[in-house]
Amino acid sequence: MKLISLNTWGGRAGKEQLLAFFDRHRNADIFCLQEIWSAPYDTLDGQHAGGRPLDQSSVMVYGLQEISALLPDHQPYFRPHYLNDYGLLTLVKKGVEVTEEGDVFVYKERGHIPPGDVGHHARNIQFATFNTKNGPQTIINFHGLWNGQGKGDSADRFKQSENILAFAKTLTNPYILCGDFNLLPETESLQMFEAAGLRNLITKYGITSTRTSHYTKPERFADYVFVSDGVEVKDFQVLPDEVSDHSPMYLEFE
Repeated sequence: MKLISLNTWGGRAGKEQLLAFFDRHRNADIFCLQEIWSAPYDTLDGQHAGGRPLDQSSVMVYGLQEISALLPDHQPYFRPHYLNDYGLLTLVKKGVEVTEEGDVFVYKERGHIPPGDVGHHARNIQFATFNTKNGPQTIINFHGLWNGQGKGDSADRFKQSENILAFAKTLTNPYILCGDFNLLPETESLQMFEAAGLRNLITKYGITSTRTSHYTKPERFADYVFVSDGVEVKDFQVLPDEVSDHSPMYLEFE
């Protein structure tokens, strides 16, 4: 099976380029996407979001609908974490039998509206369990919290990682955890996943950056793929496509 994980940056690098990327990779079985909009937030223009004023004119505010329409052979599952129209999107190729799909909040709670910067919104993980010839597997899609203080450790990030691992312990089948963690490789908040026995494919494959030229800050890591025992990795790459300020991650697994 083939999986692509990408923080779309809300399409700010160019809607046409982003949609063309999905068109080229429409044979992927699963897409795990972050920063997906399903409608504009009329009251938020000009408010700070992620440390800068929000300008929705540069955002794919109907990204859910546009990406889903481009990929009619995939079933979209949308799980917002800020109100009802911004969050995580997983698309699964029709024919892959999804037996369970849902989300769990791992930072704050559903419906939380942060004071001040909107970027401090709640965070969830989205999961989808599907049948394979070797038994069920689960995909977990994640976009980690932003705190305006870089990508280092914090009490909230420790708790967030603990909450993700607590959910993972409820799974009885192999799983893949992927997305934009907003963490640097050396942070304890990230290494907690390795300590729990997960394989960090960014480290294993010697990846040196998960950011594109659209990202001008010096930190070159944010995105990760972790796999549990029982997931047989056939290939893993960080793709060169410059369709976001994050690089797409490609995983092929048995």
